[in-house]
Amino acid sequence: MKLNISSASGKPIYEQIEDQIRAAIMSGELQTGETLPSLRKLAKELHISVLTIARAYSELADEGLVENVQGKGTFVLAHGNELMKERARERIMDVFRQTVTAAKAADISLLDLLGMFEKAYREQS
Repeated sequence: MKLNISSASGKPIYEQIEDQIRAAIMSGELQTGETLPSLRKLAKELHISVLTIARAYSELADEGLVENVQGKGTFVLAHGNELMKERARERIMDVFRQTVTAAKAADISLLDLLGMFEKAYREQS
């Protein structure tokens, strides 16, 4: 797994690390039980503080995606992928609710809304 950090992105480095590790778990690049790079190794490789890596790993552990085992390392948990998918479904459902409210306010039919959704979905492919 190769992490790319951008100081110009405006996003904190620890969040960039979290996002990329989440994406690697979702894509299957990181498998259940796989060990993440050690704090020191990754900090040296990325030329950043060990504390920054520790914060990213800690937040991922708080989310239930990885487990920090004292003296052994940080490991990808078995249910991380399912947990992330469930959270994504919840966020998407919130957006759908907001969209439906806006569509009803604009008197847009369900059929038209579905057509708009299909068009937006295909544009992303």
